[in-house]
Amino acid sequence: MPVAKSKQRSTLFVFLYFASSAALAVLLSASWQWLAGASARPARMRLFMHDVLTGPGATAVEVVNGTGPSLFGGDPPLRFGQVVVIDDALTDGPDPASRPVGRAQVTYVFASMHDPALLFCMNVVLTAGPYSGSTFAVVGRDNIVEPLRELSVVGGTGRFRMATGYVLWRTASWQLRKNAVLDLDVFIYVHAHAHPHA
Repeated sequence: MPVAKSKQRSTLFVFLYFASSAALAVLLSASWQWLAGASARPARMRLFMHDVLTGPGATAVEVVNGTGPSLFGGDPPLRFGQVVVIDDALTDGPDPASRPVGRAQVTYVFASMHDPALLFCMNVVLTAGPYSGSTFAVVGRDNIVEPLRELSVVGGTGRFRMATGYVLWRTASWQLRKNAVLDLDVFIYVHAHAHPHA
């Protein structure tokens, strides 16, 4: 009988140990998430991205010609597998002569076989305003024919270190295979401890 009671006590001890460890892990995780959220403050900015596909000042260059199905008209047509690299000007207004505030450095791929949808990866490099010298990264799916798209902010540097958020993305103007202006409404959470040179 004493052996059976000893086994029961050992089993109970092991159960309580693991249960309390799991509860502590959940509490610590919740506390960390709460503290991380409490230390983040929202910021919002409106940026206009000027995509120049023609002429000697082109800022978008096709580096891989897609050989998959045609997704959209034009001459040549947009195709699945096409890869483009961009270094577009960012301004504070839709006019190309608006005040420059940074650059949009992008790689995108036509990654859907059925829709003109891009896998879009972008670094926003800010060169003016309160966040000058900082960057943030945007990743997501951009179906170019939808009126409104949402992409994710997945990090950054300087004032945007560990940033999260999203971008509401609209096409302000576009001529197929020519120039386009994109309207970016950025909602971003900036962590209080993020400093440019910390």
